[in-house]
Amino acid sequence: MTTDQLSAILAERVMGWRVCPDRFIKSGRRWIPRWRFSPFACLEDAFLVLDKMGGTYTLAVDPNGVFTAEVRIGDRTGRAFGDPKARTITLAIAQALGVEALGGDQ
Repeated sequence: MTTDQLSAILAERVMGWRVCPDRFIKSGRRWIPRWRFSPFACLEDAFLVLDKMGGTYTLAVDPNGVFTAEVRIGDRTGRAFGDPKARTITLAIAQALGVEALGGDQ
C-alpha cells in the first residue's frame, strides 16, 4: 500500500471525508485537494488525525534520539519508531486501526 492510499484510508475512516480522485470532500460540501492532506510528511496533519481518531497515545524520544509513537484505539495498539515524526505517528495510527503496512512506494 502506498502513502497516498493509506492517506486516503485515514481521510475516510478517521477524518470522515469522502475520497475523490483529486480531492477529499469534507462536511458541508467543503473540499481540499488531496495533496494538501499529507499525514506522512506534515506533522500538523499527523496530529490532526491523531486528535480526531480518539484513543490514547504516547510519544517519546529515547536518549539516542529515536522517536517512538504508541497509539491505542480500543483494544488495538500500534507502535512505530523512526524519523520523520509525522511518518512515525501516522504508521502507528494505521497499525492501531488494523490497516496493512506500507510496501512498495513509501
